[in-house]
Amino acid sequence: MSGSMEHNCGFTDGNRWFRYRAAAIIVEDGYVLFAGNEKEDYLYSIGGAVHMGETAEEAVKREVLEETGVAYEIDHLAVVHENFFDENTGSLKGMDCHEIAMYFMMKPRGTRELDSDSYTMGVKEAMHWVPIRELDQYKAFPTFMKAYLQSEHNGIEHIITDERVG
Repeated sequence: MSGSMEHNCGFTDGNRWFRYRAAAIIVEDGYVLFAGNEKEDYLYSIGGAVHMGETAEEAVKREVLEETGVAYEIDHLAVVHENFFDENTGSLKGMDCHEIAMYFMMKPRGTRELDSDSYTMGVKEAMHWVPIRELDQYKAFPTFMKAYLQSEHNGIEHIITDERVG
């Protein structure tokens, strides 16, 4: 990850954690791209924190390039996601998390070839092409992705996910 952490749009206040994120929906031939790493037991969308002074579009293009090694182009803003969750593992353990993410549908390239050499928090990241119809067999976030990709959409969808257990 380039840049320093304090320039991310987000903050921690006690056990409350907030982040403004930009993420990509990358679909090629019935597969959708997720990332994973050896520290976490789940897959997650390609993307990351928006930096101060950066647009969500700039952030998603930067993050996609950093994670996949490929300069995907944006097709359109697809989803505004308000996400509430508790973390019981990993770097956010014990945190009450609130995230707002802009999900951009990227333009397909007609190939699943990537040039990924990505690290997150010092851990190697791996890219995973998951068949859309089998998505529910994976522990993958955001959880709305399968239903979203299997239905038709006009304009921007607003999705709220609350996975807090408390």
